[in-house]
Amino acid sequence: MPTVLPFSIHVPEADLADLRERLVRFRPLPDSPRRPTSGMSAQYLGELVETWRAWDWRAREEWLNTHPQFLADIGDTTVHFAHLRSARADAPALLVMHGWPHTFALQLDFADLLPDFHVVVPSFPGFGYSTPYADGPMTETRLAATMHALMTEILGYTAYLTYGEDVSANVNDLIAGSHPEAVAGVVVTHSHFPSIAERPGLTAPDEVAFFARLDRWGGANGAYGHVQATRPDTLAAALNDSPAGLLAWLAEKLVEWSDTPEGDPEAVERRISRDRILTEAMIYWTTQSIGTSFRPYYEGADQPGEMPQVEVPASVHIQRHEGDYPESLARRFYLDLRVFERLDEGGHFAIAEVPAVMAERVRAFAREIDLL
Repeated sequence: MPTVLPFSIHVPEADLADLRERLVRFRPLPDSPRRPTSGMSAQYLGELVETWRAWDWRAREEWLNTHPQFLADIGDTTVHFAHLRSARADAPALLVMHGWPHTFALQLDFADLLPDFHVVVPSFPGFGYSTPYADGPMTETRLAATMHALMTEILGYTAYLTYGEDVSANVNDLIAGSHPEAVAGVVVTHSHFPSIAERPGLTAPDEVAFFARLDRWGGANGAYGHVQATRPDTLAAALNDSPAGLLAWLAEKLVEWSDTPEGDPEAVERRISRDRILTEAMIYWTTQSIGTSFRPYYEGADQPGEMPQVEVPASVHIQRHEGDYPESLARRFYLDLRVFERLDEGGHFAIAEVPAVMAERVRAFAREIDLL
């Protein structure tokens, strides 16, 4: 049997002292003249840094460790995961995956609301407490195989539900499409995109308009991805050396991609609290994993390729940043589409932003397919 080792988070006191010293030496910059609208401002970053400097990490660490965590070797990576077992032995299993720039920690509030499920929340290889793949690229197919092995070979589940967002959205679809014998259903907030090669063949006006709109958005907002895909190590060297820089880089995306008013950085805390934002930064900082978290960008794991259609039951909930996503695309890809809706609230990080809403959606779907 594969070895599964218990794991708990403990940051050495020397590391905390070093972090505080760096934060004390923070050199703030004023906003640039005519600064473009973005999810970060000098004022908000200053507030975050000041809070981080005085923040009680030990209390947060203790909260994280109330969630049972483990390590397991899968191929050439050691995967870290939280495993929240239900009191019901026959409860359905649910795999919950994160993307970038978040970590497993941002998914825990959602997992806590599902005591009637066995919930597994892994860290992707190279993120936080999971080691990067030792050899070869980090592809969607490889990630799907690793996550499926975690659920079946390591944890022994013969059937499970799966959920993913951001980088893990395609992994979610791949797991469901490639392992219909083991996947009981797929929950989706980032619905399937046709591959780059397939998109020129789209003719429906709403489908063409959707991807044209995304292309326009990416031209104005996609610099982060281009840098992470082309100069990952240079950027990582700077972020790994400056906690304030790391915090600015991460928090900007949490702001911009959440369901918050444009140009209002502090509004993000109505969806994702300051404690949760700082937890994300702390995990990246103390594990020094920001560089390896860029691997999906420079190795192409964030680019949708052709993949098998999903035949298992699907429950699709369109998050607000993709509110104009055409239903026709979902119906062509998810062949047993049980639910298609557009969320009234919740953006890119849907289960973190509206955990109660999404927990009830998962529970309703499980009842629909006779798992509860």
